[in-house]
Amino acid sequence: MGRPRLLVVSMSLPVTAKRVGEESWSFTMSPGGLVSALLGLKEFETKWIGWPGVDVHDAVGKQTLSVALAEKGCVLVFLEEVCDQYYNGYCNNILWPIFHYMGTPPEYRNDATITYESQYDAYKKANQIFFDVVKEHYEDGDIVWCHDYHVMLLPQYLKEYNSKMKVGWFLHTPFPSSEMYKTLPSRSDLLCSVLAADLVGFHTYDFARHFEDACMCILGIEATSEGVVDQGKVTQVAVFPIGIEPERFINTSALSEVIQYMEKFKNDFGGRKLILGVDRLDTIKGIPQKYQAFEKFLEENEDWRGKVMLLQIAVPTRNGIGEYQKIKDQCHGLVGRINGRFGSISAVQIIHLDCSIEFNQLCALYAITDVLLVTSLRDGMNLVSSEFVACQKAEKGVLILSEFAGAGQSLGAGALLVNPWDIKEVSTAIGEALNMSPEEKERKHKINFEYVKTHSTQQWADDFMNKLIEITTNAELQAANVPHELPEHDVIQQYSKSNNRLLVFGFYGALTQPMKNQERSGDGMNLELHPQLKERLKALCSDPKTTVVVLSRSEKNILDKNFGEYNMWLAAENGMFLRHTSGEWVTKITEHMNLEWIDGVKHVFKYFTERTPGSYFETSEASLVWNYEHADAEFGKAQARDMLQHLWAGPISNASVDVVRGEQSVEVHAVGVTKGSAMERILGDIVHNKSMTTPIDYVLCIGCFLGKDEDVYTFFEPELTKKIKSIPGGDSPKKVSSTIVDLKGEDYFSVAIGQTYTKARYFLDSSDDVVQLIHKLCPHNNA
Repeated sequence: MGRPRLLVVSMSLPVTAKRVGEESWSFTMSPGGLVSALLGLKEFETKWIGWPGVDVHDAVGKQTLSVALAEKGCVLVFLEEVCDQYYNGYCNNILWPIFHYMGTPPEYRNDATITYESQYDAYKKANQIFFDVVKEHYEDGDIVWCHDYHVMLLPQYLKEYNSKMKVGWFLHTPFPSSEMYKTLPSRSDLLCSVLAADLVGFHTYDFARHFEDACMCILGIEATSEGVVDQGKVTQVAVFPIGIEPERFINTSALSEVIQYMEKFKNDFGGRKLILGVDRLDTIKGIPQKYQAFEKFLEENEDWRGKVMLLQIAVPTRNGIGEYQKIKDQCHGLVGRINGRFGSISAVQIIHLDCSIEFNQLCALYAITDVLLVTSLRDGMNLVSSEFVACQKAEKGVLILSEFAGAGQSLGAGALLVNPWDIKEVSTAIGEALNMSPEEKERKHKINFEYVKTHSTQQWADDFMNKLIEITTNAELQAANVPHELPEHDVIQQYSKSNNRLLVFGFYGALTQPMKNQERSGDGMNLELHPQLKERLKALCSDPKTTVVVLSRSEKNILDKNFGEYNMWLAAENGMFLRHTSGEWVTKITEHMNLEWIDGVKHVFKYFTERTPGSYFETSEASLVWNYEHADAEFGKAQARDMLQHLWAGPISNASVDVVRGEQSVEVHAVGVTKGSAMERILGDIVHNKSMTTPIDYVLCIGCFLGKDEDVYTFFEPELTKKIKSIPGGDSPKKVSSTIVDLKGEDYFSVAIGQTYTKARYFLDSSDDVVQLIHKLCPHNNA
């Protein structure tokens, strides 16, 4: 059996192509941690799908380039006429500025054909082109790893084509706060598409949290510790800080050629302390702020003038874009001013190079640097910081690192963290770094060196792939348990054979008329038992071999009104209150439960109810539910999203509660108040009340439950119950079987009503099907 296949999809390929003849091409390896990380995944047969970086319009050129790159494991995506509005337009002119907190740019002013809409259309077309290429090369079992903001629509295209496809997506830039992201016109489409992936990865916890917040605020869906939950489907969100190839830098720094460079540079710099900056010439890198801070340092530290220099390597990017020419001109102006103020005939204070330098020279500079100054205004990670740490062996230079770089969460413990906008703070940090004791420099370097050495690009890629494989493997196991249509014949046959049956029913959506037929009365839902169930349910409850439980989030009075005359057990408010219809209600609220949050939540619910026509809310002793199914659908969703923000920011910010987003509702209840968690308490009372002497050998559990209540389905799973023997409940010991529940697989039927994703084994479409089933369990002649 061969290695598993990995299809890597990114805007750029790991090689850069240059045409050198009509039928010939030359190639250079692209720099960057992503390339080295993915080339290091030796356990996979990797194909890399991406754009070659050049427009190729002739058939001969396309053919020869495709053949040449296929030998390198690369598959070409030709974007042609959509490339400009897609790449330079939507990706770099709209997404990139928003993701880096630069705001939503204005529409193009000089060309009416270039608009947000036209650029987004190009983005969709480009993602469709990527999809077509992936589809052409995909084989069953392949893993597809999508990279960065250029292909945010791709996960959804892939999953719509094949829902079993293993898909991961990783963002290499920051993900902005929800308030910034909300300005994006196509915000919902992109979020929904990314959520189609099995695993979504980010560099830092901040970026992951911002993404989850955006999903909650914009889509109104739930974020949990696992990830983002949408109608039962969980998209896992995780953090994977990328690293470098540390051995490459460590080994290069030891080469004789590099050591010679080190000696040469030291002589060239005349023994002055070296502050180094290595950045793309980019608006987010904060180079002007760096110069202003250095100028401030020289102003306030006359003794250091002539003894320290700043060498800035500013690698050119996007030279054709006006904003980058502006930043270049600004940098040159600052350098001239500072050198004019503080330089001398023999030495300038700043050397600014508008170019990249050869790798061995870069490692030599890293190795002799006293202070690496990183002042990024926003950065996904900033691997320059790690490269510097890896090359430092003798000097133990100090890292000054912007708190707005992703690396701040990885290397902050061994660095001086600064706010690059605070010129005074950065200036002070430069002084602290230059005057730091050798012992403190050694201590900080050791912390960061250990991190850099152990968190390599290889480790990053391995961690992501292992997590993705784990998630998709679990999903495949769950898919094997996708609910099937309920086998009514088996339900009835096993029912007739059993001696001690337990039937657990939800109320709303299961024993009521179908939800679309429900009518609202006053402030709440007029919940009534399905009229065709009344007589048959009464007969079912009269069978001495059968125990019936109605387990609902409804209040006590609603259950009393509908079921008071039946011989059954009623569990109100998700089991917080319990009674047999022949007895009194008993409180099952656990001790020390803090309910101080209820009044605050009630105020929020009241506020939104007054402003959302058709909505209402219901309160009970340990939970509140706001329902907007009779409101305008879109307005109700928008109000629910705003409500969630108000709740988390205010009354439940520190409360021990769960918030459950239903199809058209928001519920807040005390932690642990779920139907599954209540079932053990309920079962204990039933067992002791009935003086049960034979184990329960048949369970039918039917409901239209919220996601967090679906644990009731797994409570009775035969392999999970492990023959339940000890159940709390009752006031005095009675003769109780040593085994309370003893189920075989064929004797347990868990049934979800109209659910797409569920833990139940089976499904029914509506409560009308429940009526038919109960009629068959209890034929008329037995009633």
